[in-house]
Amino acid sequence: MSHPIYRVVFFERQAPYTLRVCFDDETEQVIDFHTILEGDVFGPLRDAALFSQVRIDPEVHTLAWPNEADFDPATLHDWPERFPELQKMAKRWSLEETKN
Repeated sequence: MSHPIYRVVFFERQAPYTLRVCFDDETEQVIDFHTILEGDVFGPLRDAALFSQVRIDPEVHTLAWPNEADFDPATLHDWPERFPELQKMAKRWSLEETKN
C-alpha cells in the first residue's frame, strides 16, 4: 500500500507551541503541539526556548528540533485525522514518565 509523500516547505509561529505548516501540495495546517508534548522525545519541547528552535530538516522535509524530535510529514499534513491517536499516545508517554 502506498501513500502520498508530503514535504513541509514553510512554517511560521502563530502562538506559543502553535505553528502554521505549509506543504508542497499547497495545503496547510495550523497545529497546536502543546497537548502532545510528553515523553522522552517530545516532552523536552515543553521548554519554549527549545520548541522555538524548530526548523525544516533538509533531507526529509519535515519539522525537526535539536533534540532529534520530529514528525512524519504525513502526520503533520493529516493532523486533524491523526490528532486523536497522538493524544492517546501522549497520555501513555506521560504515564511512563511518572513511573520513572
